[in-house]
Amino acid sequence: MGYILNLRKKVGHEPLISTGAAGLVYNANAQLLFVYRSDTHLWGLPSGSKEIGESLTETAHREILEETGVHAVNFKFKTLLSGPSMQFSYPNGDQIDAVIAVYQAFTQDTQLTPQVGETEKVAFFDLDQLPTKLTDFSHQILEAAELV
Repeated sequence: MGYILNLRKKVGHEPLISTGAAGLVYNANAQLLFVYRSDTHLWGLPSGSKEIGESLTETAHREILEETGVHAVNFKFKTLLSGPSMQFSYPNGDQIDAVIAVYQAFTQDTQLTPQVGETEKVAFFDLDQLPTKLTDFSHQILEAAELV
């Protein structure tokens, strides 16, 4: 069980500061990787919370692999997002105040595997045809990366 889930047992739905990482993962066709989330029913970038003892780059790598089945390489730090615009309430009532490190990475993988219970679909999109129904976090990341 993850660090944040363990904390949730103690604090319930109260706001938590959550440190995590997100990936801007490109394939050989310069398309960007997205997941369709089971909880919000919106498209988003692969991302998640840091575990104890894990670097933020390792967090990005692990979350990308878990959520999509994709092995990403050549991670490069792009930006750090935090502040009021990064506060969020999940459909179950859990609240977070996120600090998210954003990394660019690449993959040659073509087989995409959604994570049961978290992601319903995984797909690459052309940069000029990104999904319109995005999570707020993902929209902010794309804006910070100047992709929208």
